[in-house]
Order: sequence, then structure tokens, then C-alpha cells
Amino acid sequence: MDQLNIEINGLVFDRADYDADGDVLYLGRGENLAASDAALTPEGHGIRYGPGGEVIGVTIINARLILDRDGHITITLPHEVRVGEDALAPALT
Repeated sequence: MDQLNIEINGLVFDRADYDADGDVLYLGRGENLAASDAALTPEGHGIRYGPGGEVIGVTIINARLILDRDGHITITLPHEVRVGEDALAPALT
């Protein structure tokens, strides 16, 4: 994962890996810990939680497709937030 800072709803993700073939964006924050829990958002994205219940990762399915179609990505973390292309652009290269 590349080192960078992407902020979503006050959470700063410092790692990103974009699979252009599958159009999947993986975001991670903090140490690269194994998730103790995971869940799908209503939008179909994956959220990984650390041992203390903190969000340590987000997997955004169809990231480029959704941004091109809607101009933003909606993620429920646990409240719905919209993330614009400006915030995700550094990770989608």
C-alpha cells in the first residue's frame, strides 16, 4: 500500500492500494493490524475494525465507476458520509 493521507469523516487513512482491473480501492489506517471484525455497509463496501472497535480499513467496491457516475462515493461509517473525487484522487492512480 502506498503512504498518503486520505480523510473520510474525520478518519485519516494513511495507506491505499487501488486495483484498477477490479476497480477496488483498499484504504488502511494505523499499523497494518489484522481485523478483529468486519462488516458490509449498506452501499456494499467493506469496513474492517481493530481490536478496540476502531475503523482500521475500508474497501470501496467499484470506486472509479461510482465516482464517474455520481461524483462522490457514499460510505456508512457508521453514519452516511459522501466522499468526493478530490479526497480519493491520490489513491486512484
